Amino acid sequence: MKKISILGSTGSIGTQTLDIVRQHPDQYQVIGLSANSNIQALTQQIKEFQPQLVSIGTKELADQLSQEIDIPVHYGMDGLIKIATAPQADTIVTAVVGSVGLLPTSAAIKAGKKIALANKETLVTAGEIIMREVEKNNISLMPVDSEHNAIFQALNGENKQEIKKIIITCSGGSFRGKTLTDLQNVTVDQALNHPTWNMGGKITIDSATLMNKGFEIIEAHHLFQIPYEKIEVVIHPQSIIHSMVEFIDGSIIAQLGPHDMRIPITYALSYPKRLNLDIPSVDFIKQKELTFDKPDTETFKCLEYAFEAGKIGGSMPCVLNATNEIAVEYFLQGKIKFLDIQNTIKKMLDNHQLVANPTIEQIIKIDQETKQATQEELSS
Repeated sequence: MKKISILGSTGSIGTQTLDIVRQHPDQYQVIGLSANSNIQALTQQIKEFQPQLVSIGTKELADQLSQEIDIPVHYGMDGLIKIATAPQADTIVTAVVGSVGLLPTSAAIKAGKKIALANKETLVTAGEIIMREVEKNNISLMPVDSEHNAIFQALNGENKQEIKKIIITCSGGSFRGKTLTDLQNVTVDQALNHPTWNMGGKITIDSATLMNKGFEIIEAHHLFQIPYEKIEVVIHPQSIIHSMVEFIDGSIIAQLGPHDMRIPITYALSYPKRLNLDIPSVDFIKQKELTFDKPDTETFKCLEYAFEAGKIGGSMPCVLNATNEIAVEYFLQGKIKFLDIQNTIKKMLDNHQLVANPTIEQIIKIDQETKQATQEELSS
């Protein structure tokens, strides 16, 4: 039985992970849970799964939660690190959103935990450092993102030296086919109306801007040690092919399946085994077609910004991510327009003084400074 802790248990990935535990109680025991502020959902999860320790965002919420349960309640970054390094747990699902995932994931790696990684920002902001720590500590880091999980499966048993390119598929998000003029005054509700995937708000907006795909390019570079020149993005609206790998002999191996995140989550947790999931199969007769197109980077500029930031490396991806976090937050709050997201990212990248080989401490400092500068920029 695997003993797991979940960072971000009340979000989309966290709740789907717990659904897998529900389906396979003989395979998994929940050791720790953490949430940012959803105390009601966390309380229900605690009652159902009986973890040994929990964490929540603030001391006030921790004091409130302590009145209702009789297990240790931690809070803030220290709480996340305690959940990530709990001696009783062997596997950590990092499902928090944003750069807040960096320190607890790093701590879990140093503590020798297996990592099921759903937190994109950890590898976007500090991919080189994190992958060095993974190698140094000889731990397993399994990607939960459907795209990277698909690439991992396509590469299983293959020689990485024989890769011609990695093809990351992209649904196109809520505004596929729209022009810059069309996007001038789109609403938050329109942006959150994703055509295929059911995800959290922040990731859904990242999908609408194509920044999510940009982050995945940077992730793939670090996870599979693939140069950016060998990574391609293809629009695939049906979201049936989750990604592909082309080899030097012309062969292409693709991983296909329903657009249900429980599949890659389960694979990341159960590898090398596969577990039965109560999920409908793809009906290829009804599906009729699988289509592909080139991403429109003239309209959706975030994809190119991510490519460039990744190639430059150093502190540039950290600035990309930090600016995006604040800009998306402001858009979700109705404070800025949709296109202001990519315009602000370009400005902050252009103004940044590169740090070529930052430490984690420097990355955290740059992250905080960039977020502050972005807030000032968007509030002016």
